Amino acid sequence: MASGPPGSGEDSLIARYFRPLATDPGAFRLDDDAAALQPDGSDIVVTTDAIVEGVHFLPDDSPDTVARKALRVNLSDLAAKGATPAGFVLTLALRSADEAWLKPFAAALGEDAAQFACPLLGGDTVSTPGPLMVSVTAFGRVPPGKMIHRSGAKPGERVMVTGTIGDAALGLAVLKGGKVHAAASDKAAREALIGRYRVPQPRVAMAEIVRGHASAAMDVSDGLAGDLTKLCGVSGVSAVIDLVSIPLSGAAQDLVSRGVVGLETLIAGGDDYEILCTLPEDRVKVFAQAAKRVGVVVSSIGTIVAGSAVPKFIDGQGTEIALERRSYSHF
Repeated sequence: MASGPPGSGEDSLIARYFRPLATDPGAFRLDDDAAALQPDGSDIVVTTDAIVEGVHFLPDDSPDTVARKALRVNLSDLAAKGATPAGFVLTLALRSADEAWLKPFAAALGEDAAQFACPLLGGDTVSTPGPLMVSVTAFGRVPPGKMIHRSGAKPGERVMVTGTIGDAALGLAVLKGGKVHAAASDKAAREALIGRYRVPQPRVAMAEIVRGHASAAMDVSDGLAGDLTKLCGVSGVSAVIDLVSIPLSGAAQDLVSRGVVGLETLIAGGDDYEILCTLPEDRVKVFAQAAKRVGVVVSSIGTIVAGSAVPKFIDGQGTEIALERRSYSHF
């Protein structure tokens, strides 16, 4: 996000909205073509995600929620790797330099950058005739060799997940109308579901805990069932998941109990941005206690088993449920 020629529209846009966010000395006030992260003996973890209008957020979503989602989905990835935030770069593709949109976008982005100690380091601004797009590349730090991979799960370990699953998928369904919108009649519950879709809650406080206890981890972005399948595939194992143990919010449980949606919708919907991880049985209790101390609830939902088959999902009667869909896919 280095400034353009002096006096250019891009230079003015960057100076007005984004230079105040570049608080790290290594950002050089966004006056250079690159930033510099100061070494401190840590490994640098890098992750990137883009959010696109009409795909990851709706055209009428407010700019503050778009900003928060763009940064937070990347912070979620860092947390699942056991990394603490170090900074981020931003690429912003805009149809126009609209102050009414940019001002609240930059304000919310700055608030989240401060809240999560993840300052803006640089990036790029471009014009586009197509949908608005926000891409963030985030950097985190871990002690040398301590990043948690997807590939460490072992037979006999427990499968754990933070928070609740399926709320964001339901929030999107509420926004789109239809039977979920009609059935979610309680205003507070409806707003809570929409909030989970628009503004994820990255489990940044869990980074050190995951790093200290998990054998494998990833964040749940495309759907619990599909993301667990990815983790098991890389680890060369399978899993057996107890459907009734999957944590649901009160609003989600109500919709399931009334037959408005099935569990498959919740575990394949995506946008949860919770942490999915595996750990030895003898670490479950201390892991849960550590999570509770930082205000995060964790649930044990199944067991890693030997084999290469896709994970099984078992209902309350012990019957395997065949899933028609396991995750959201762009293609």
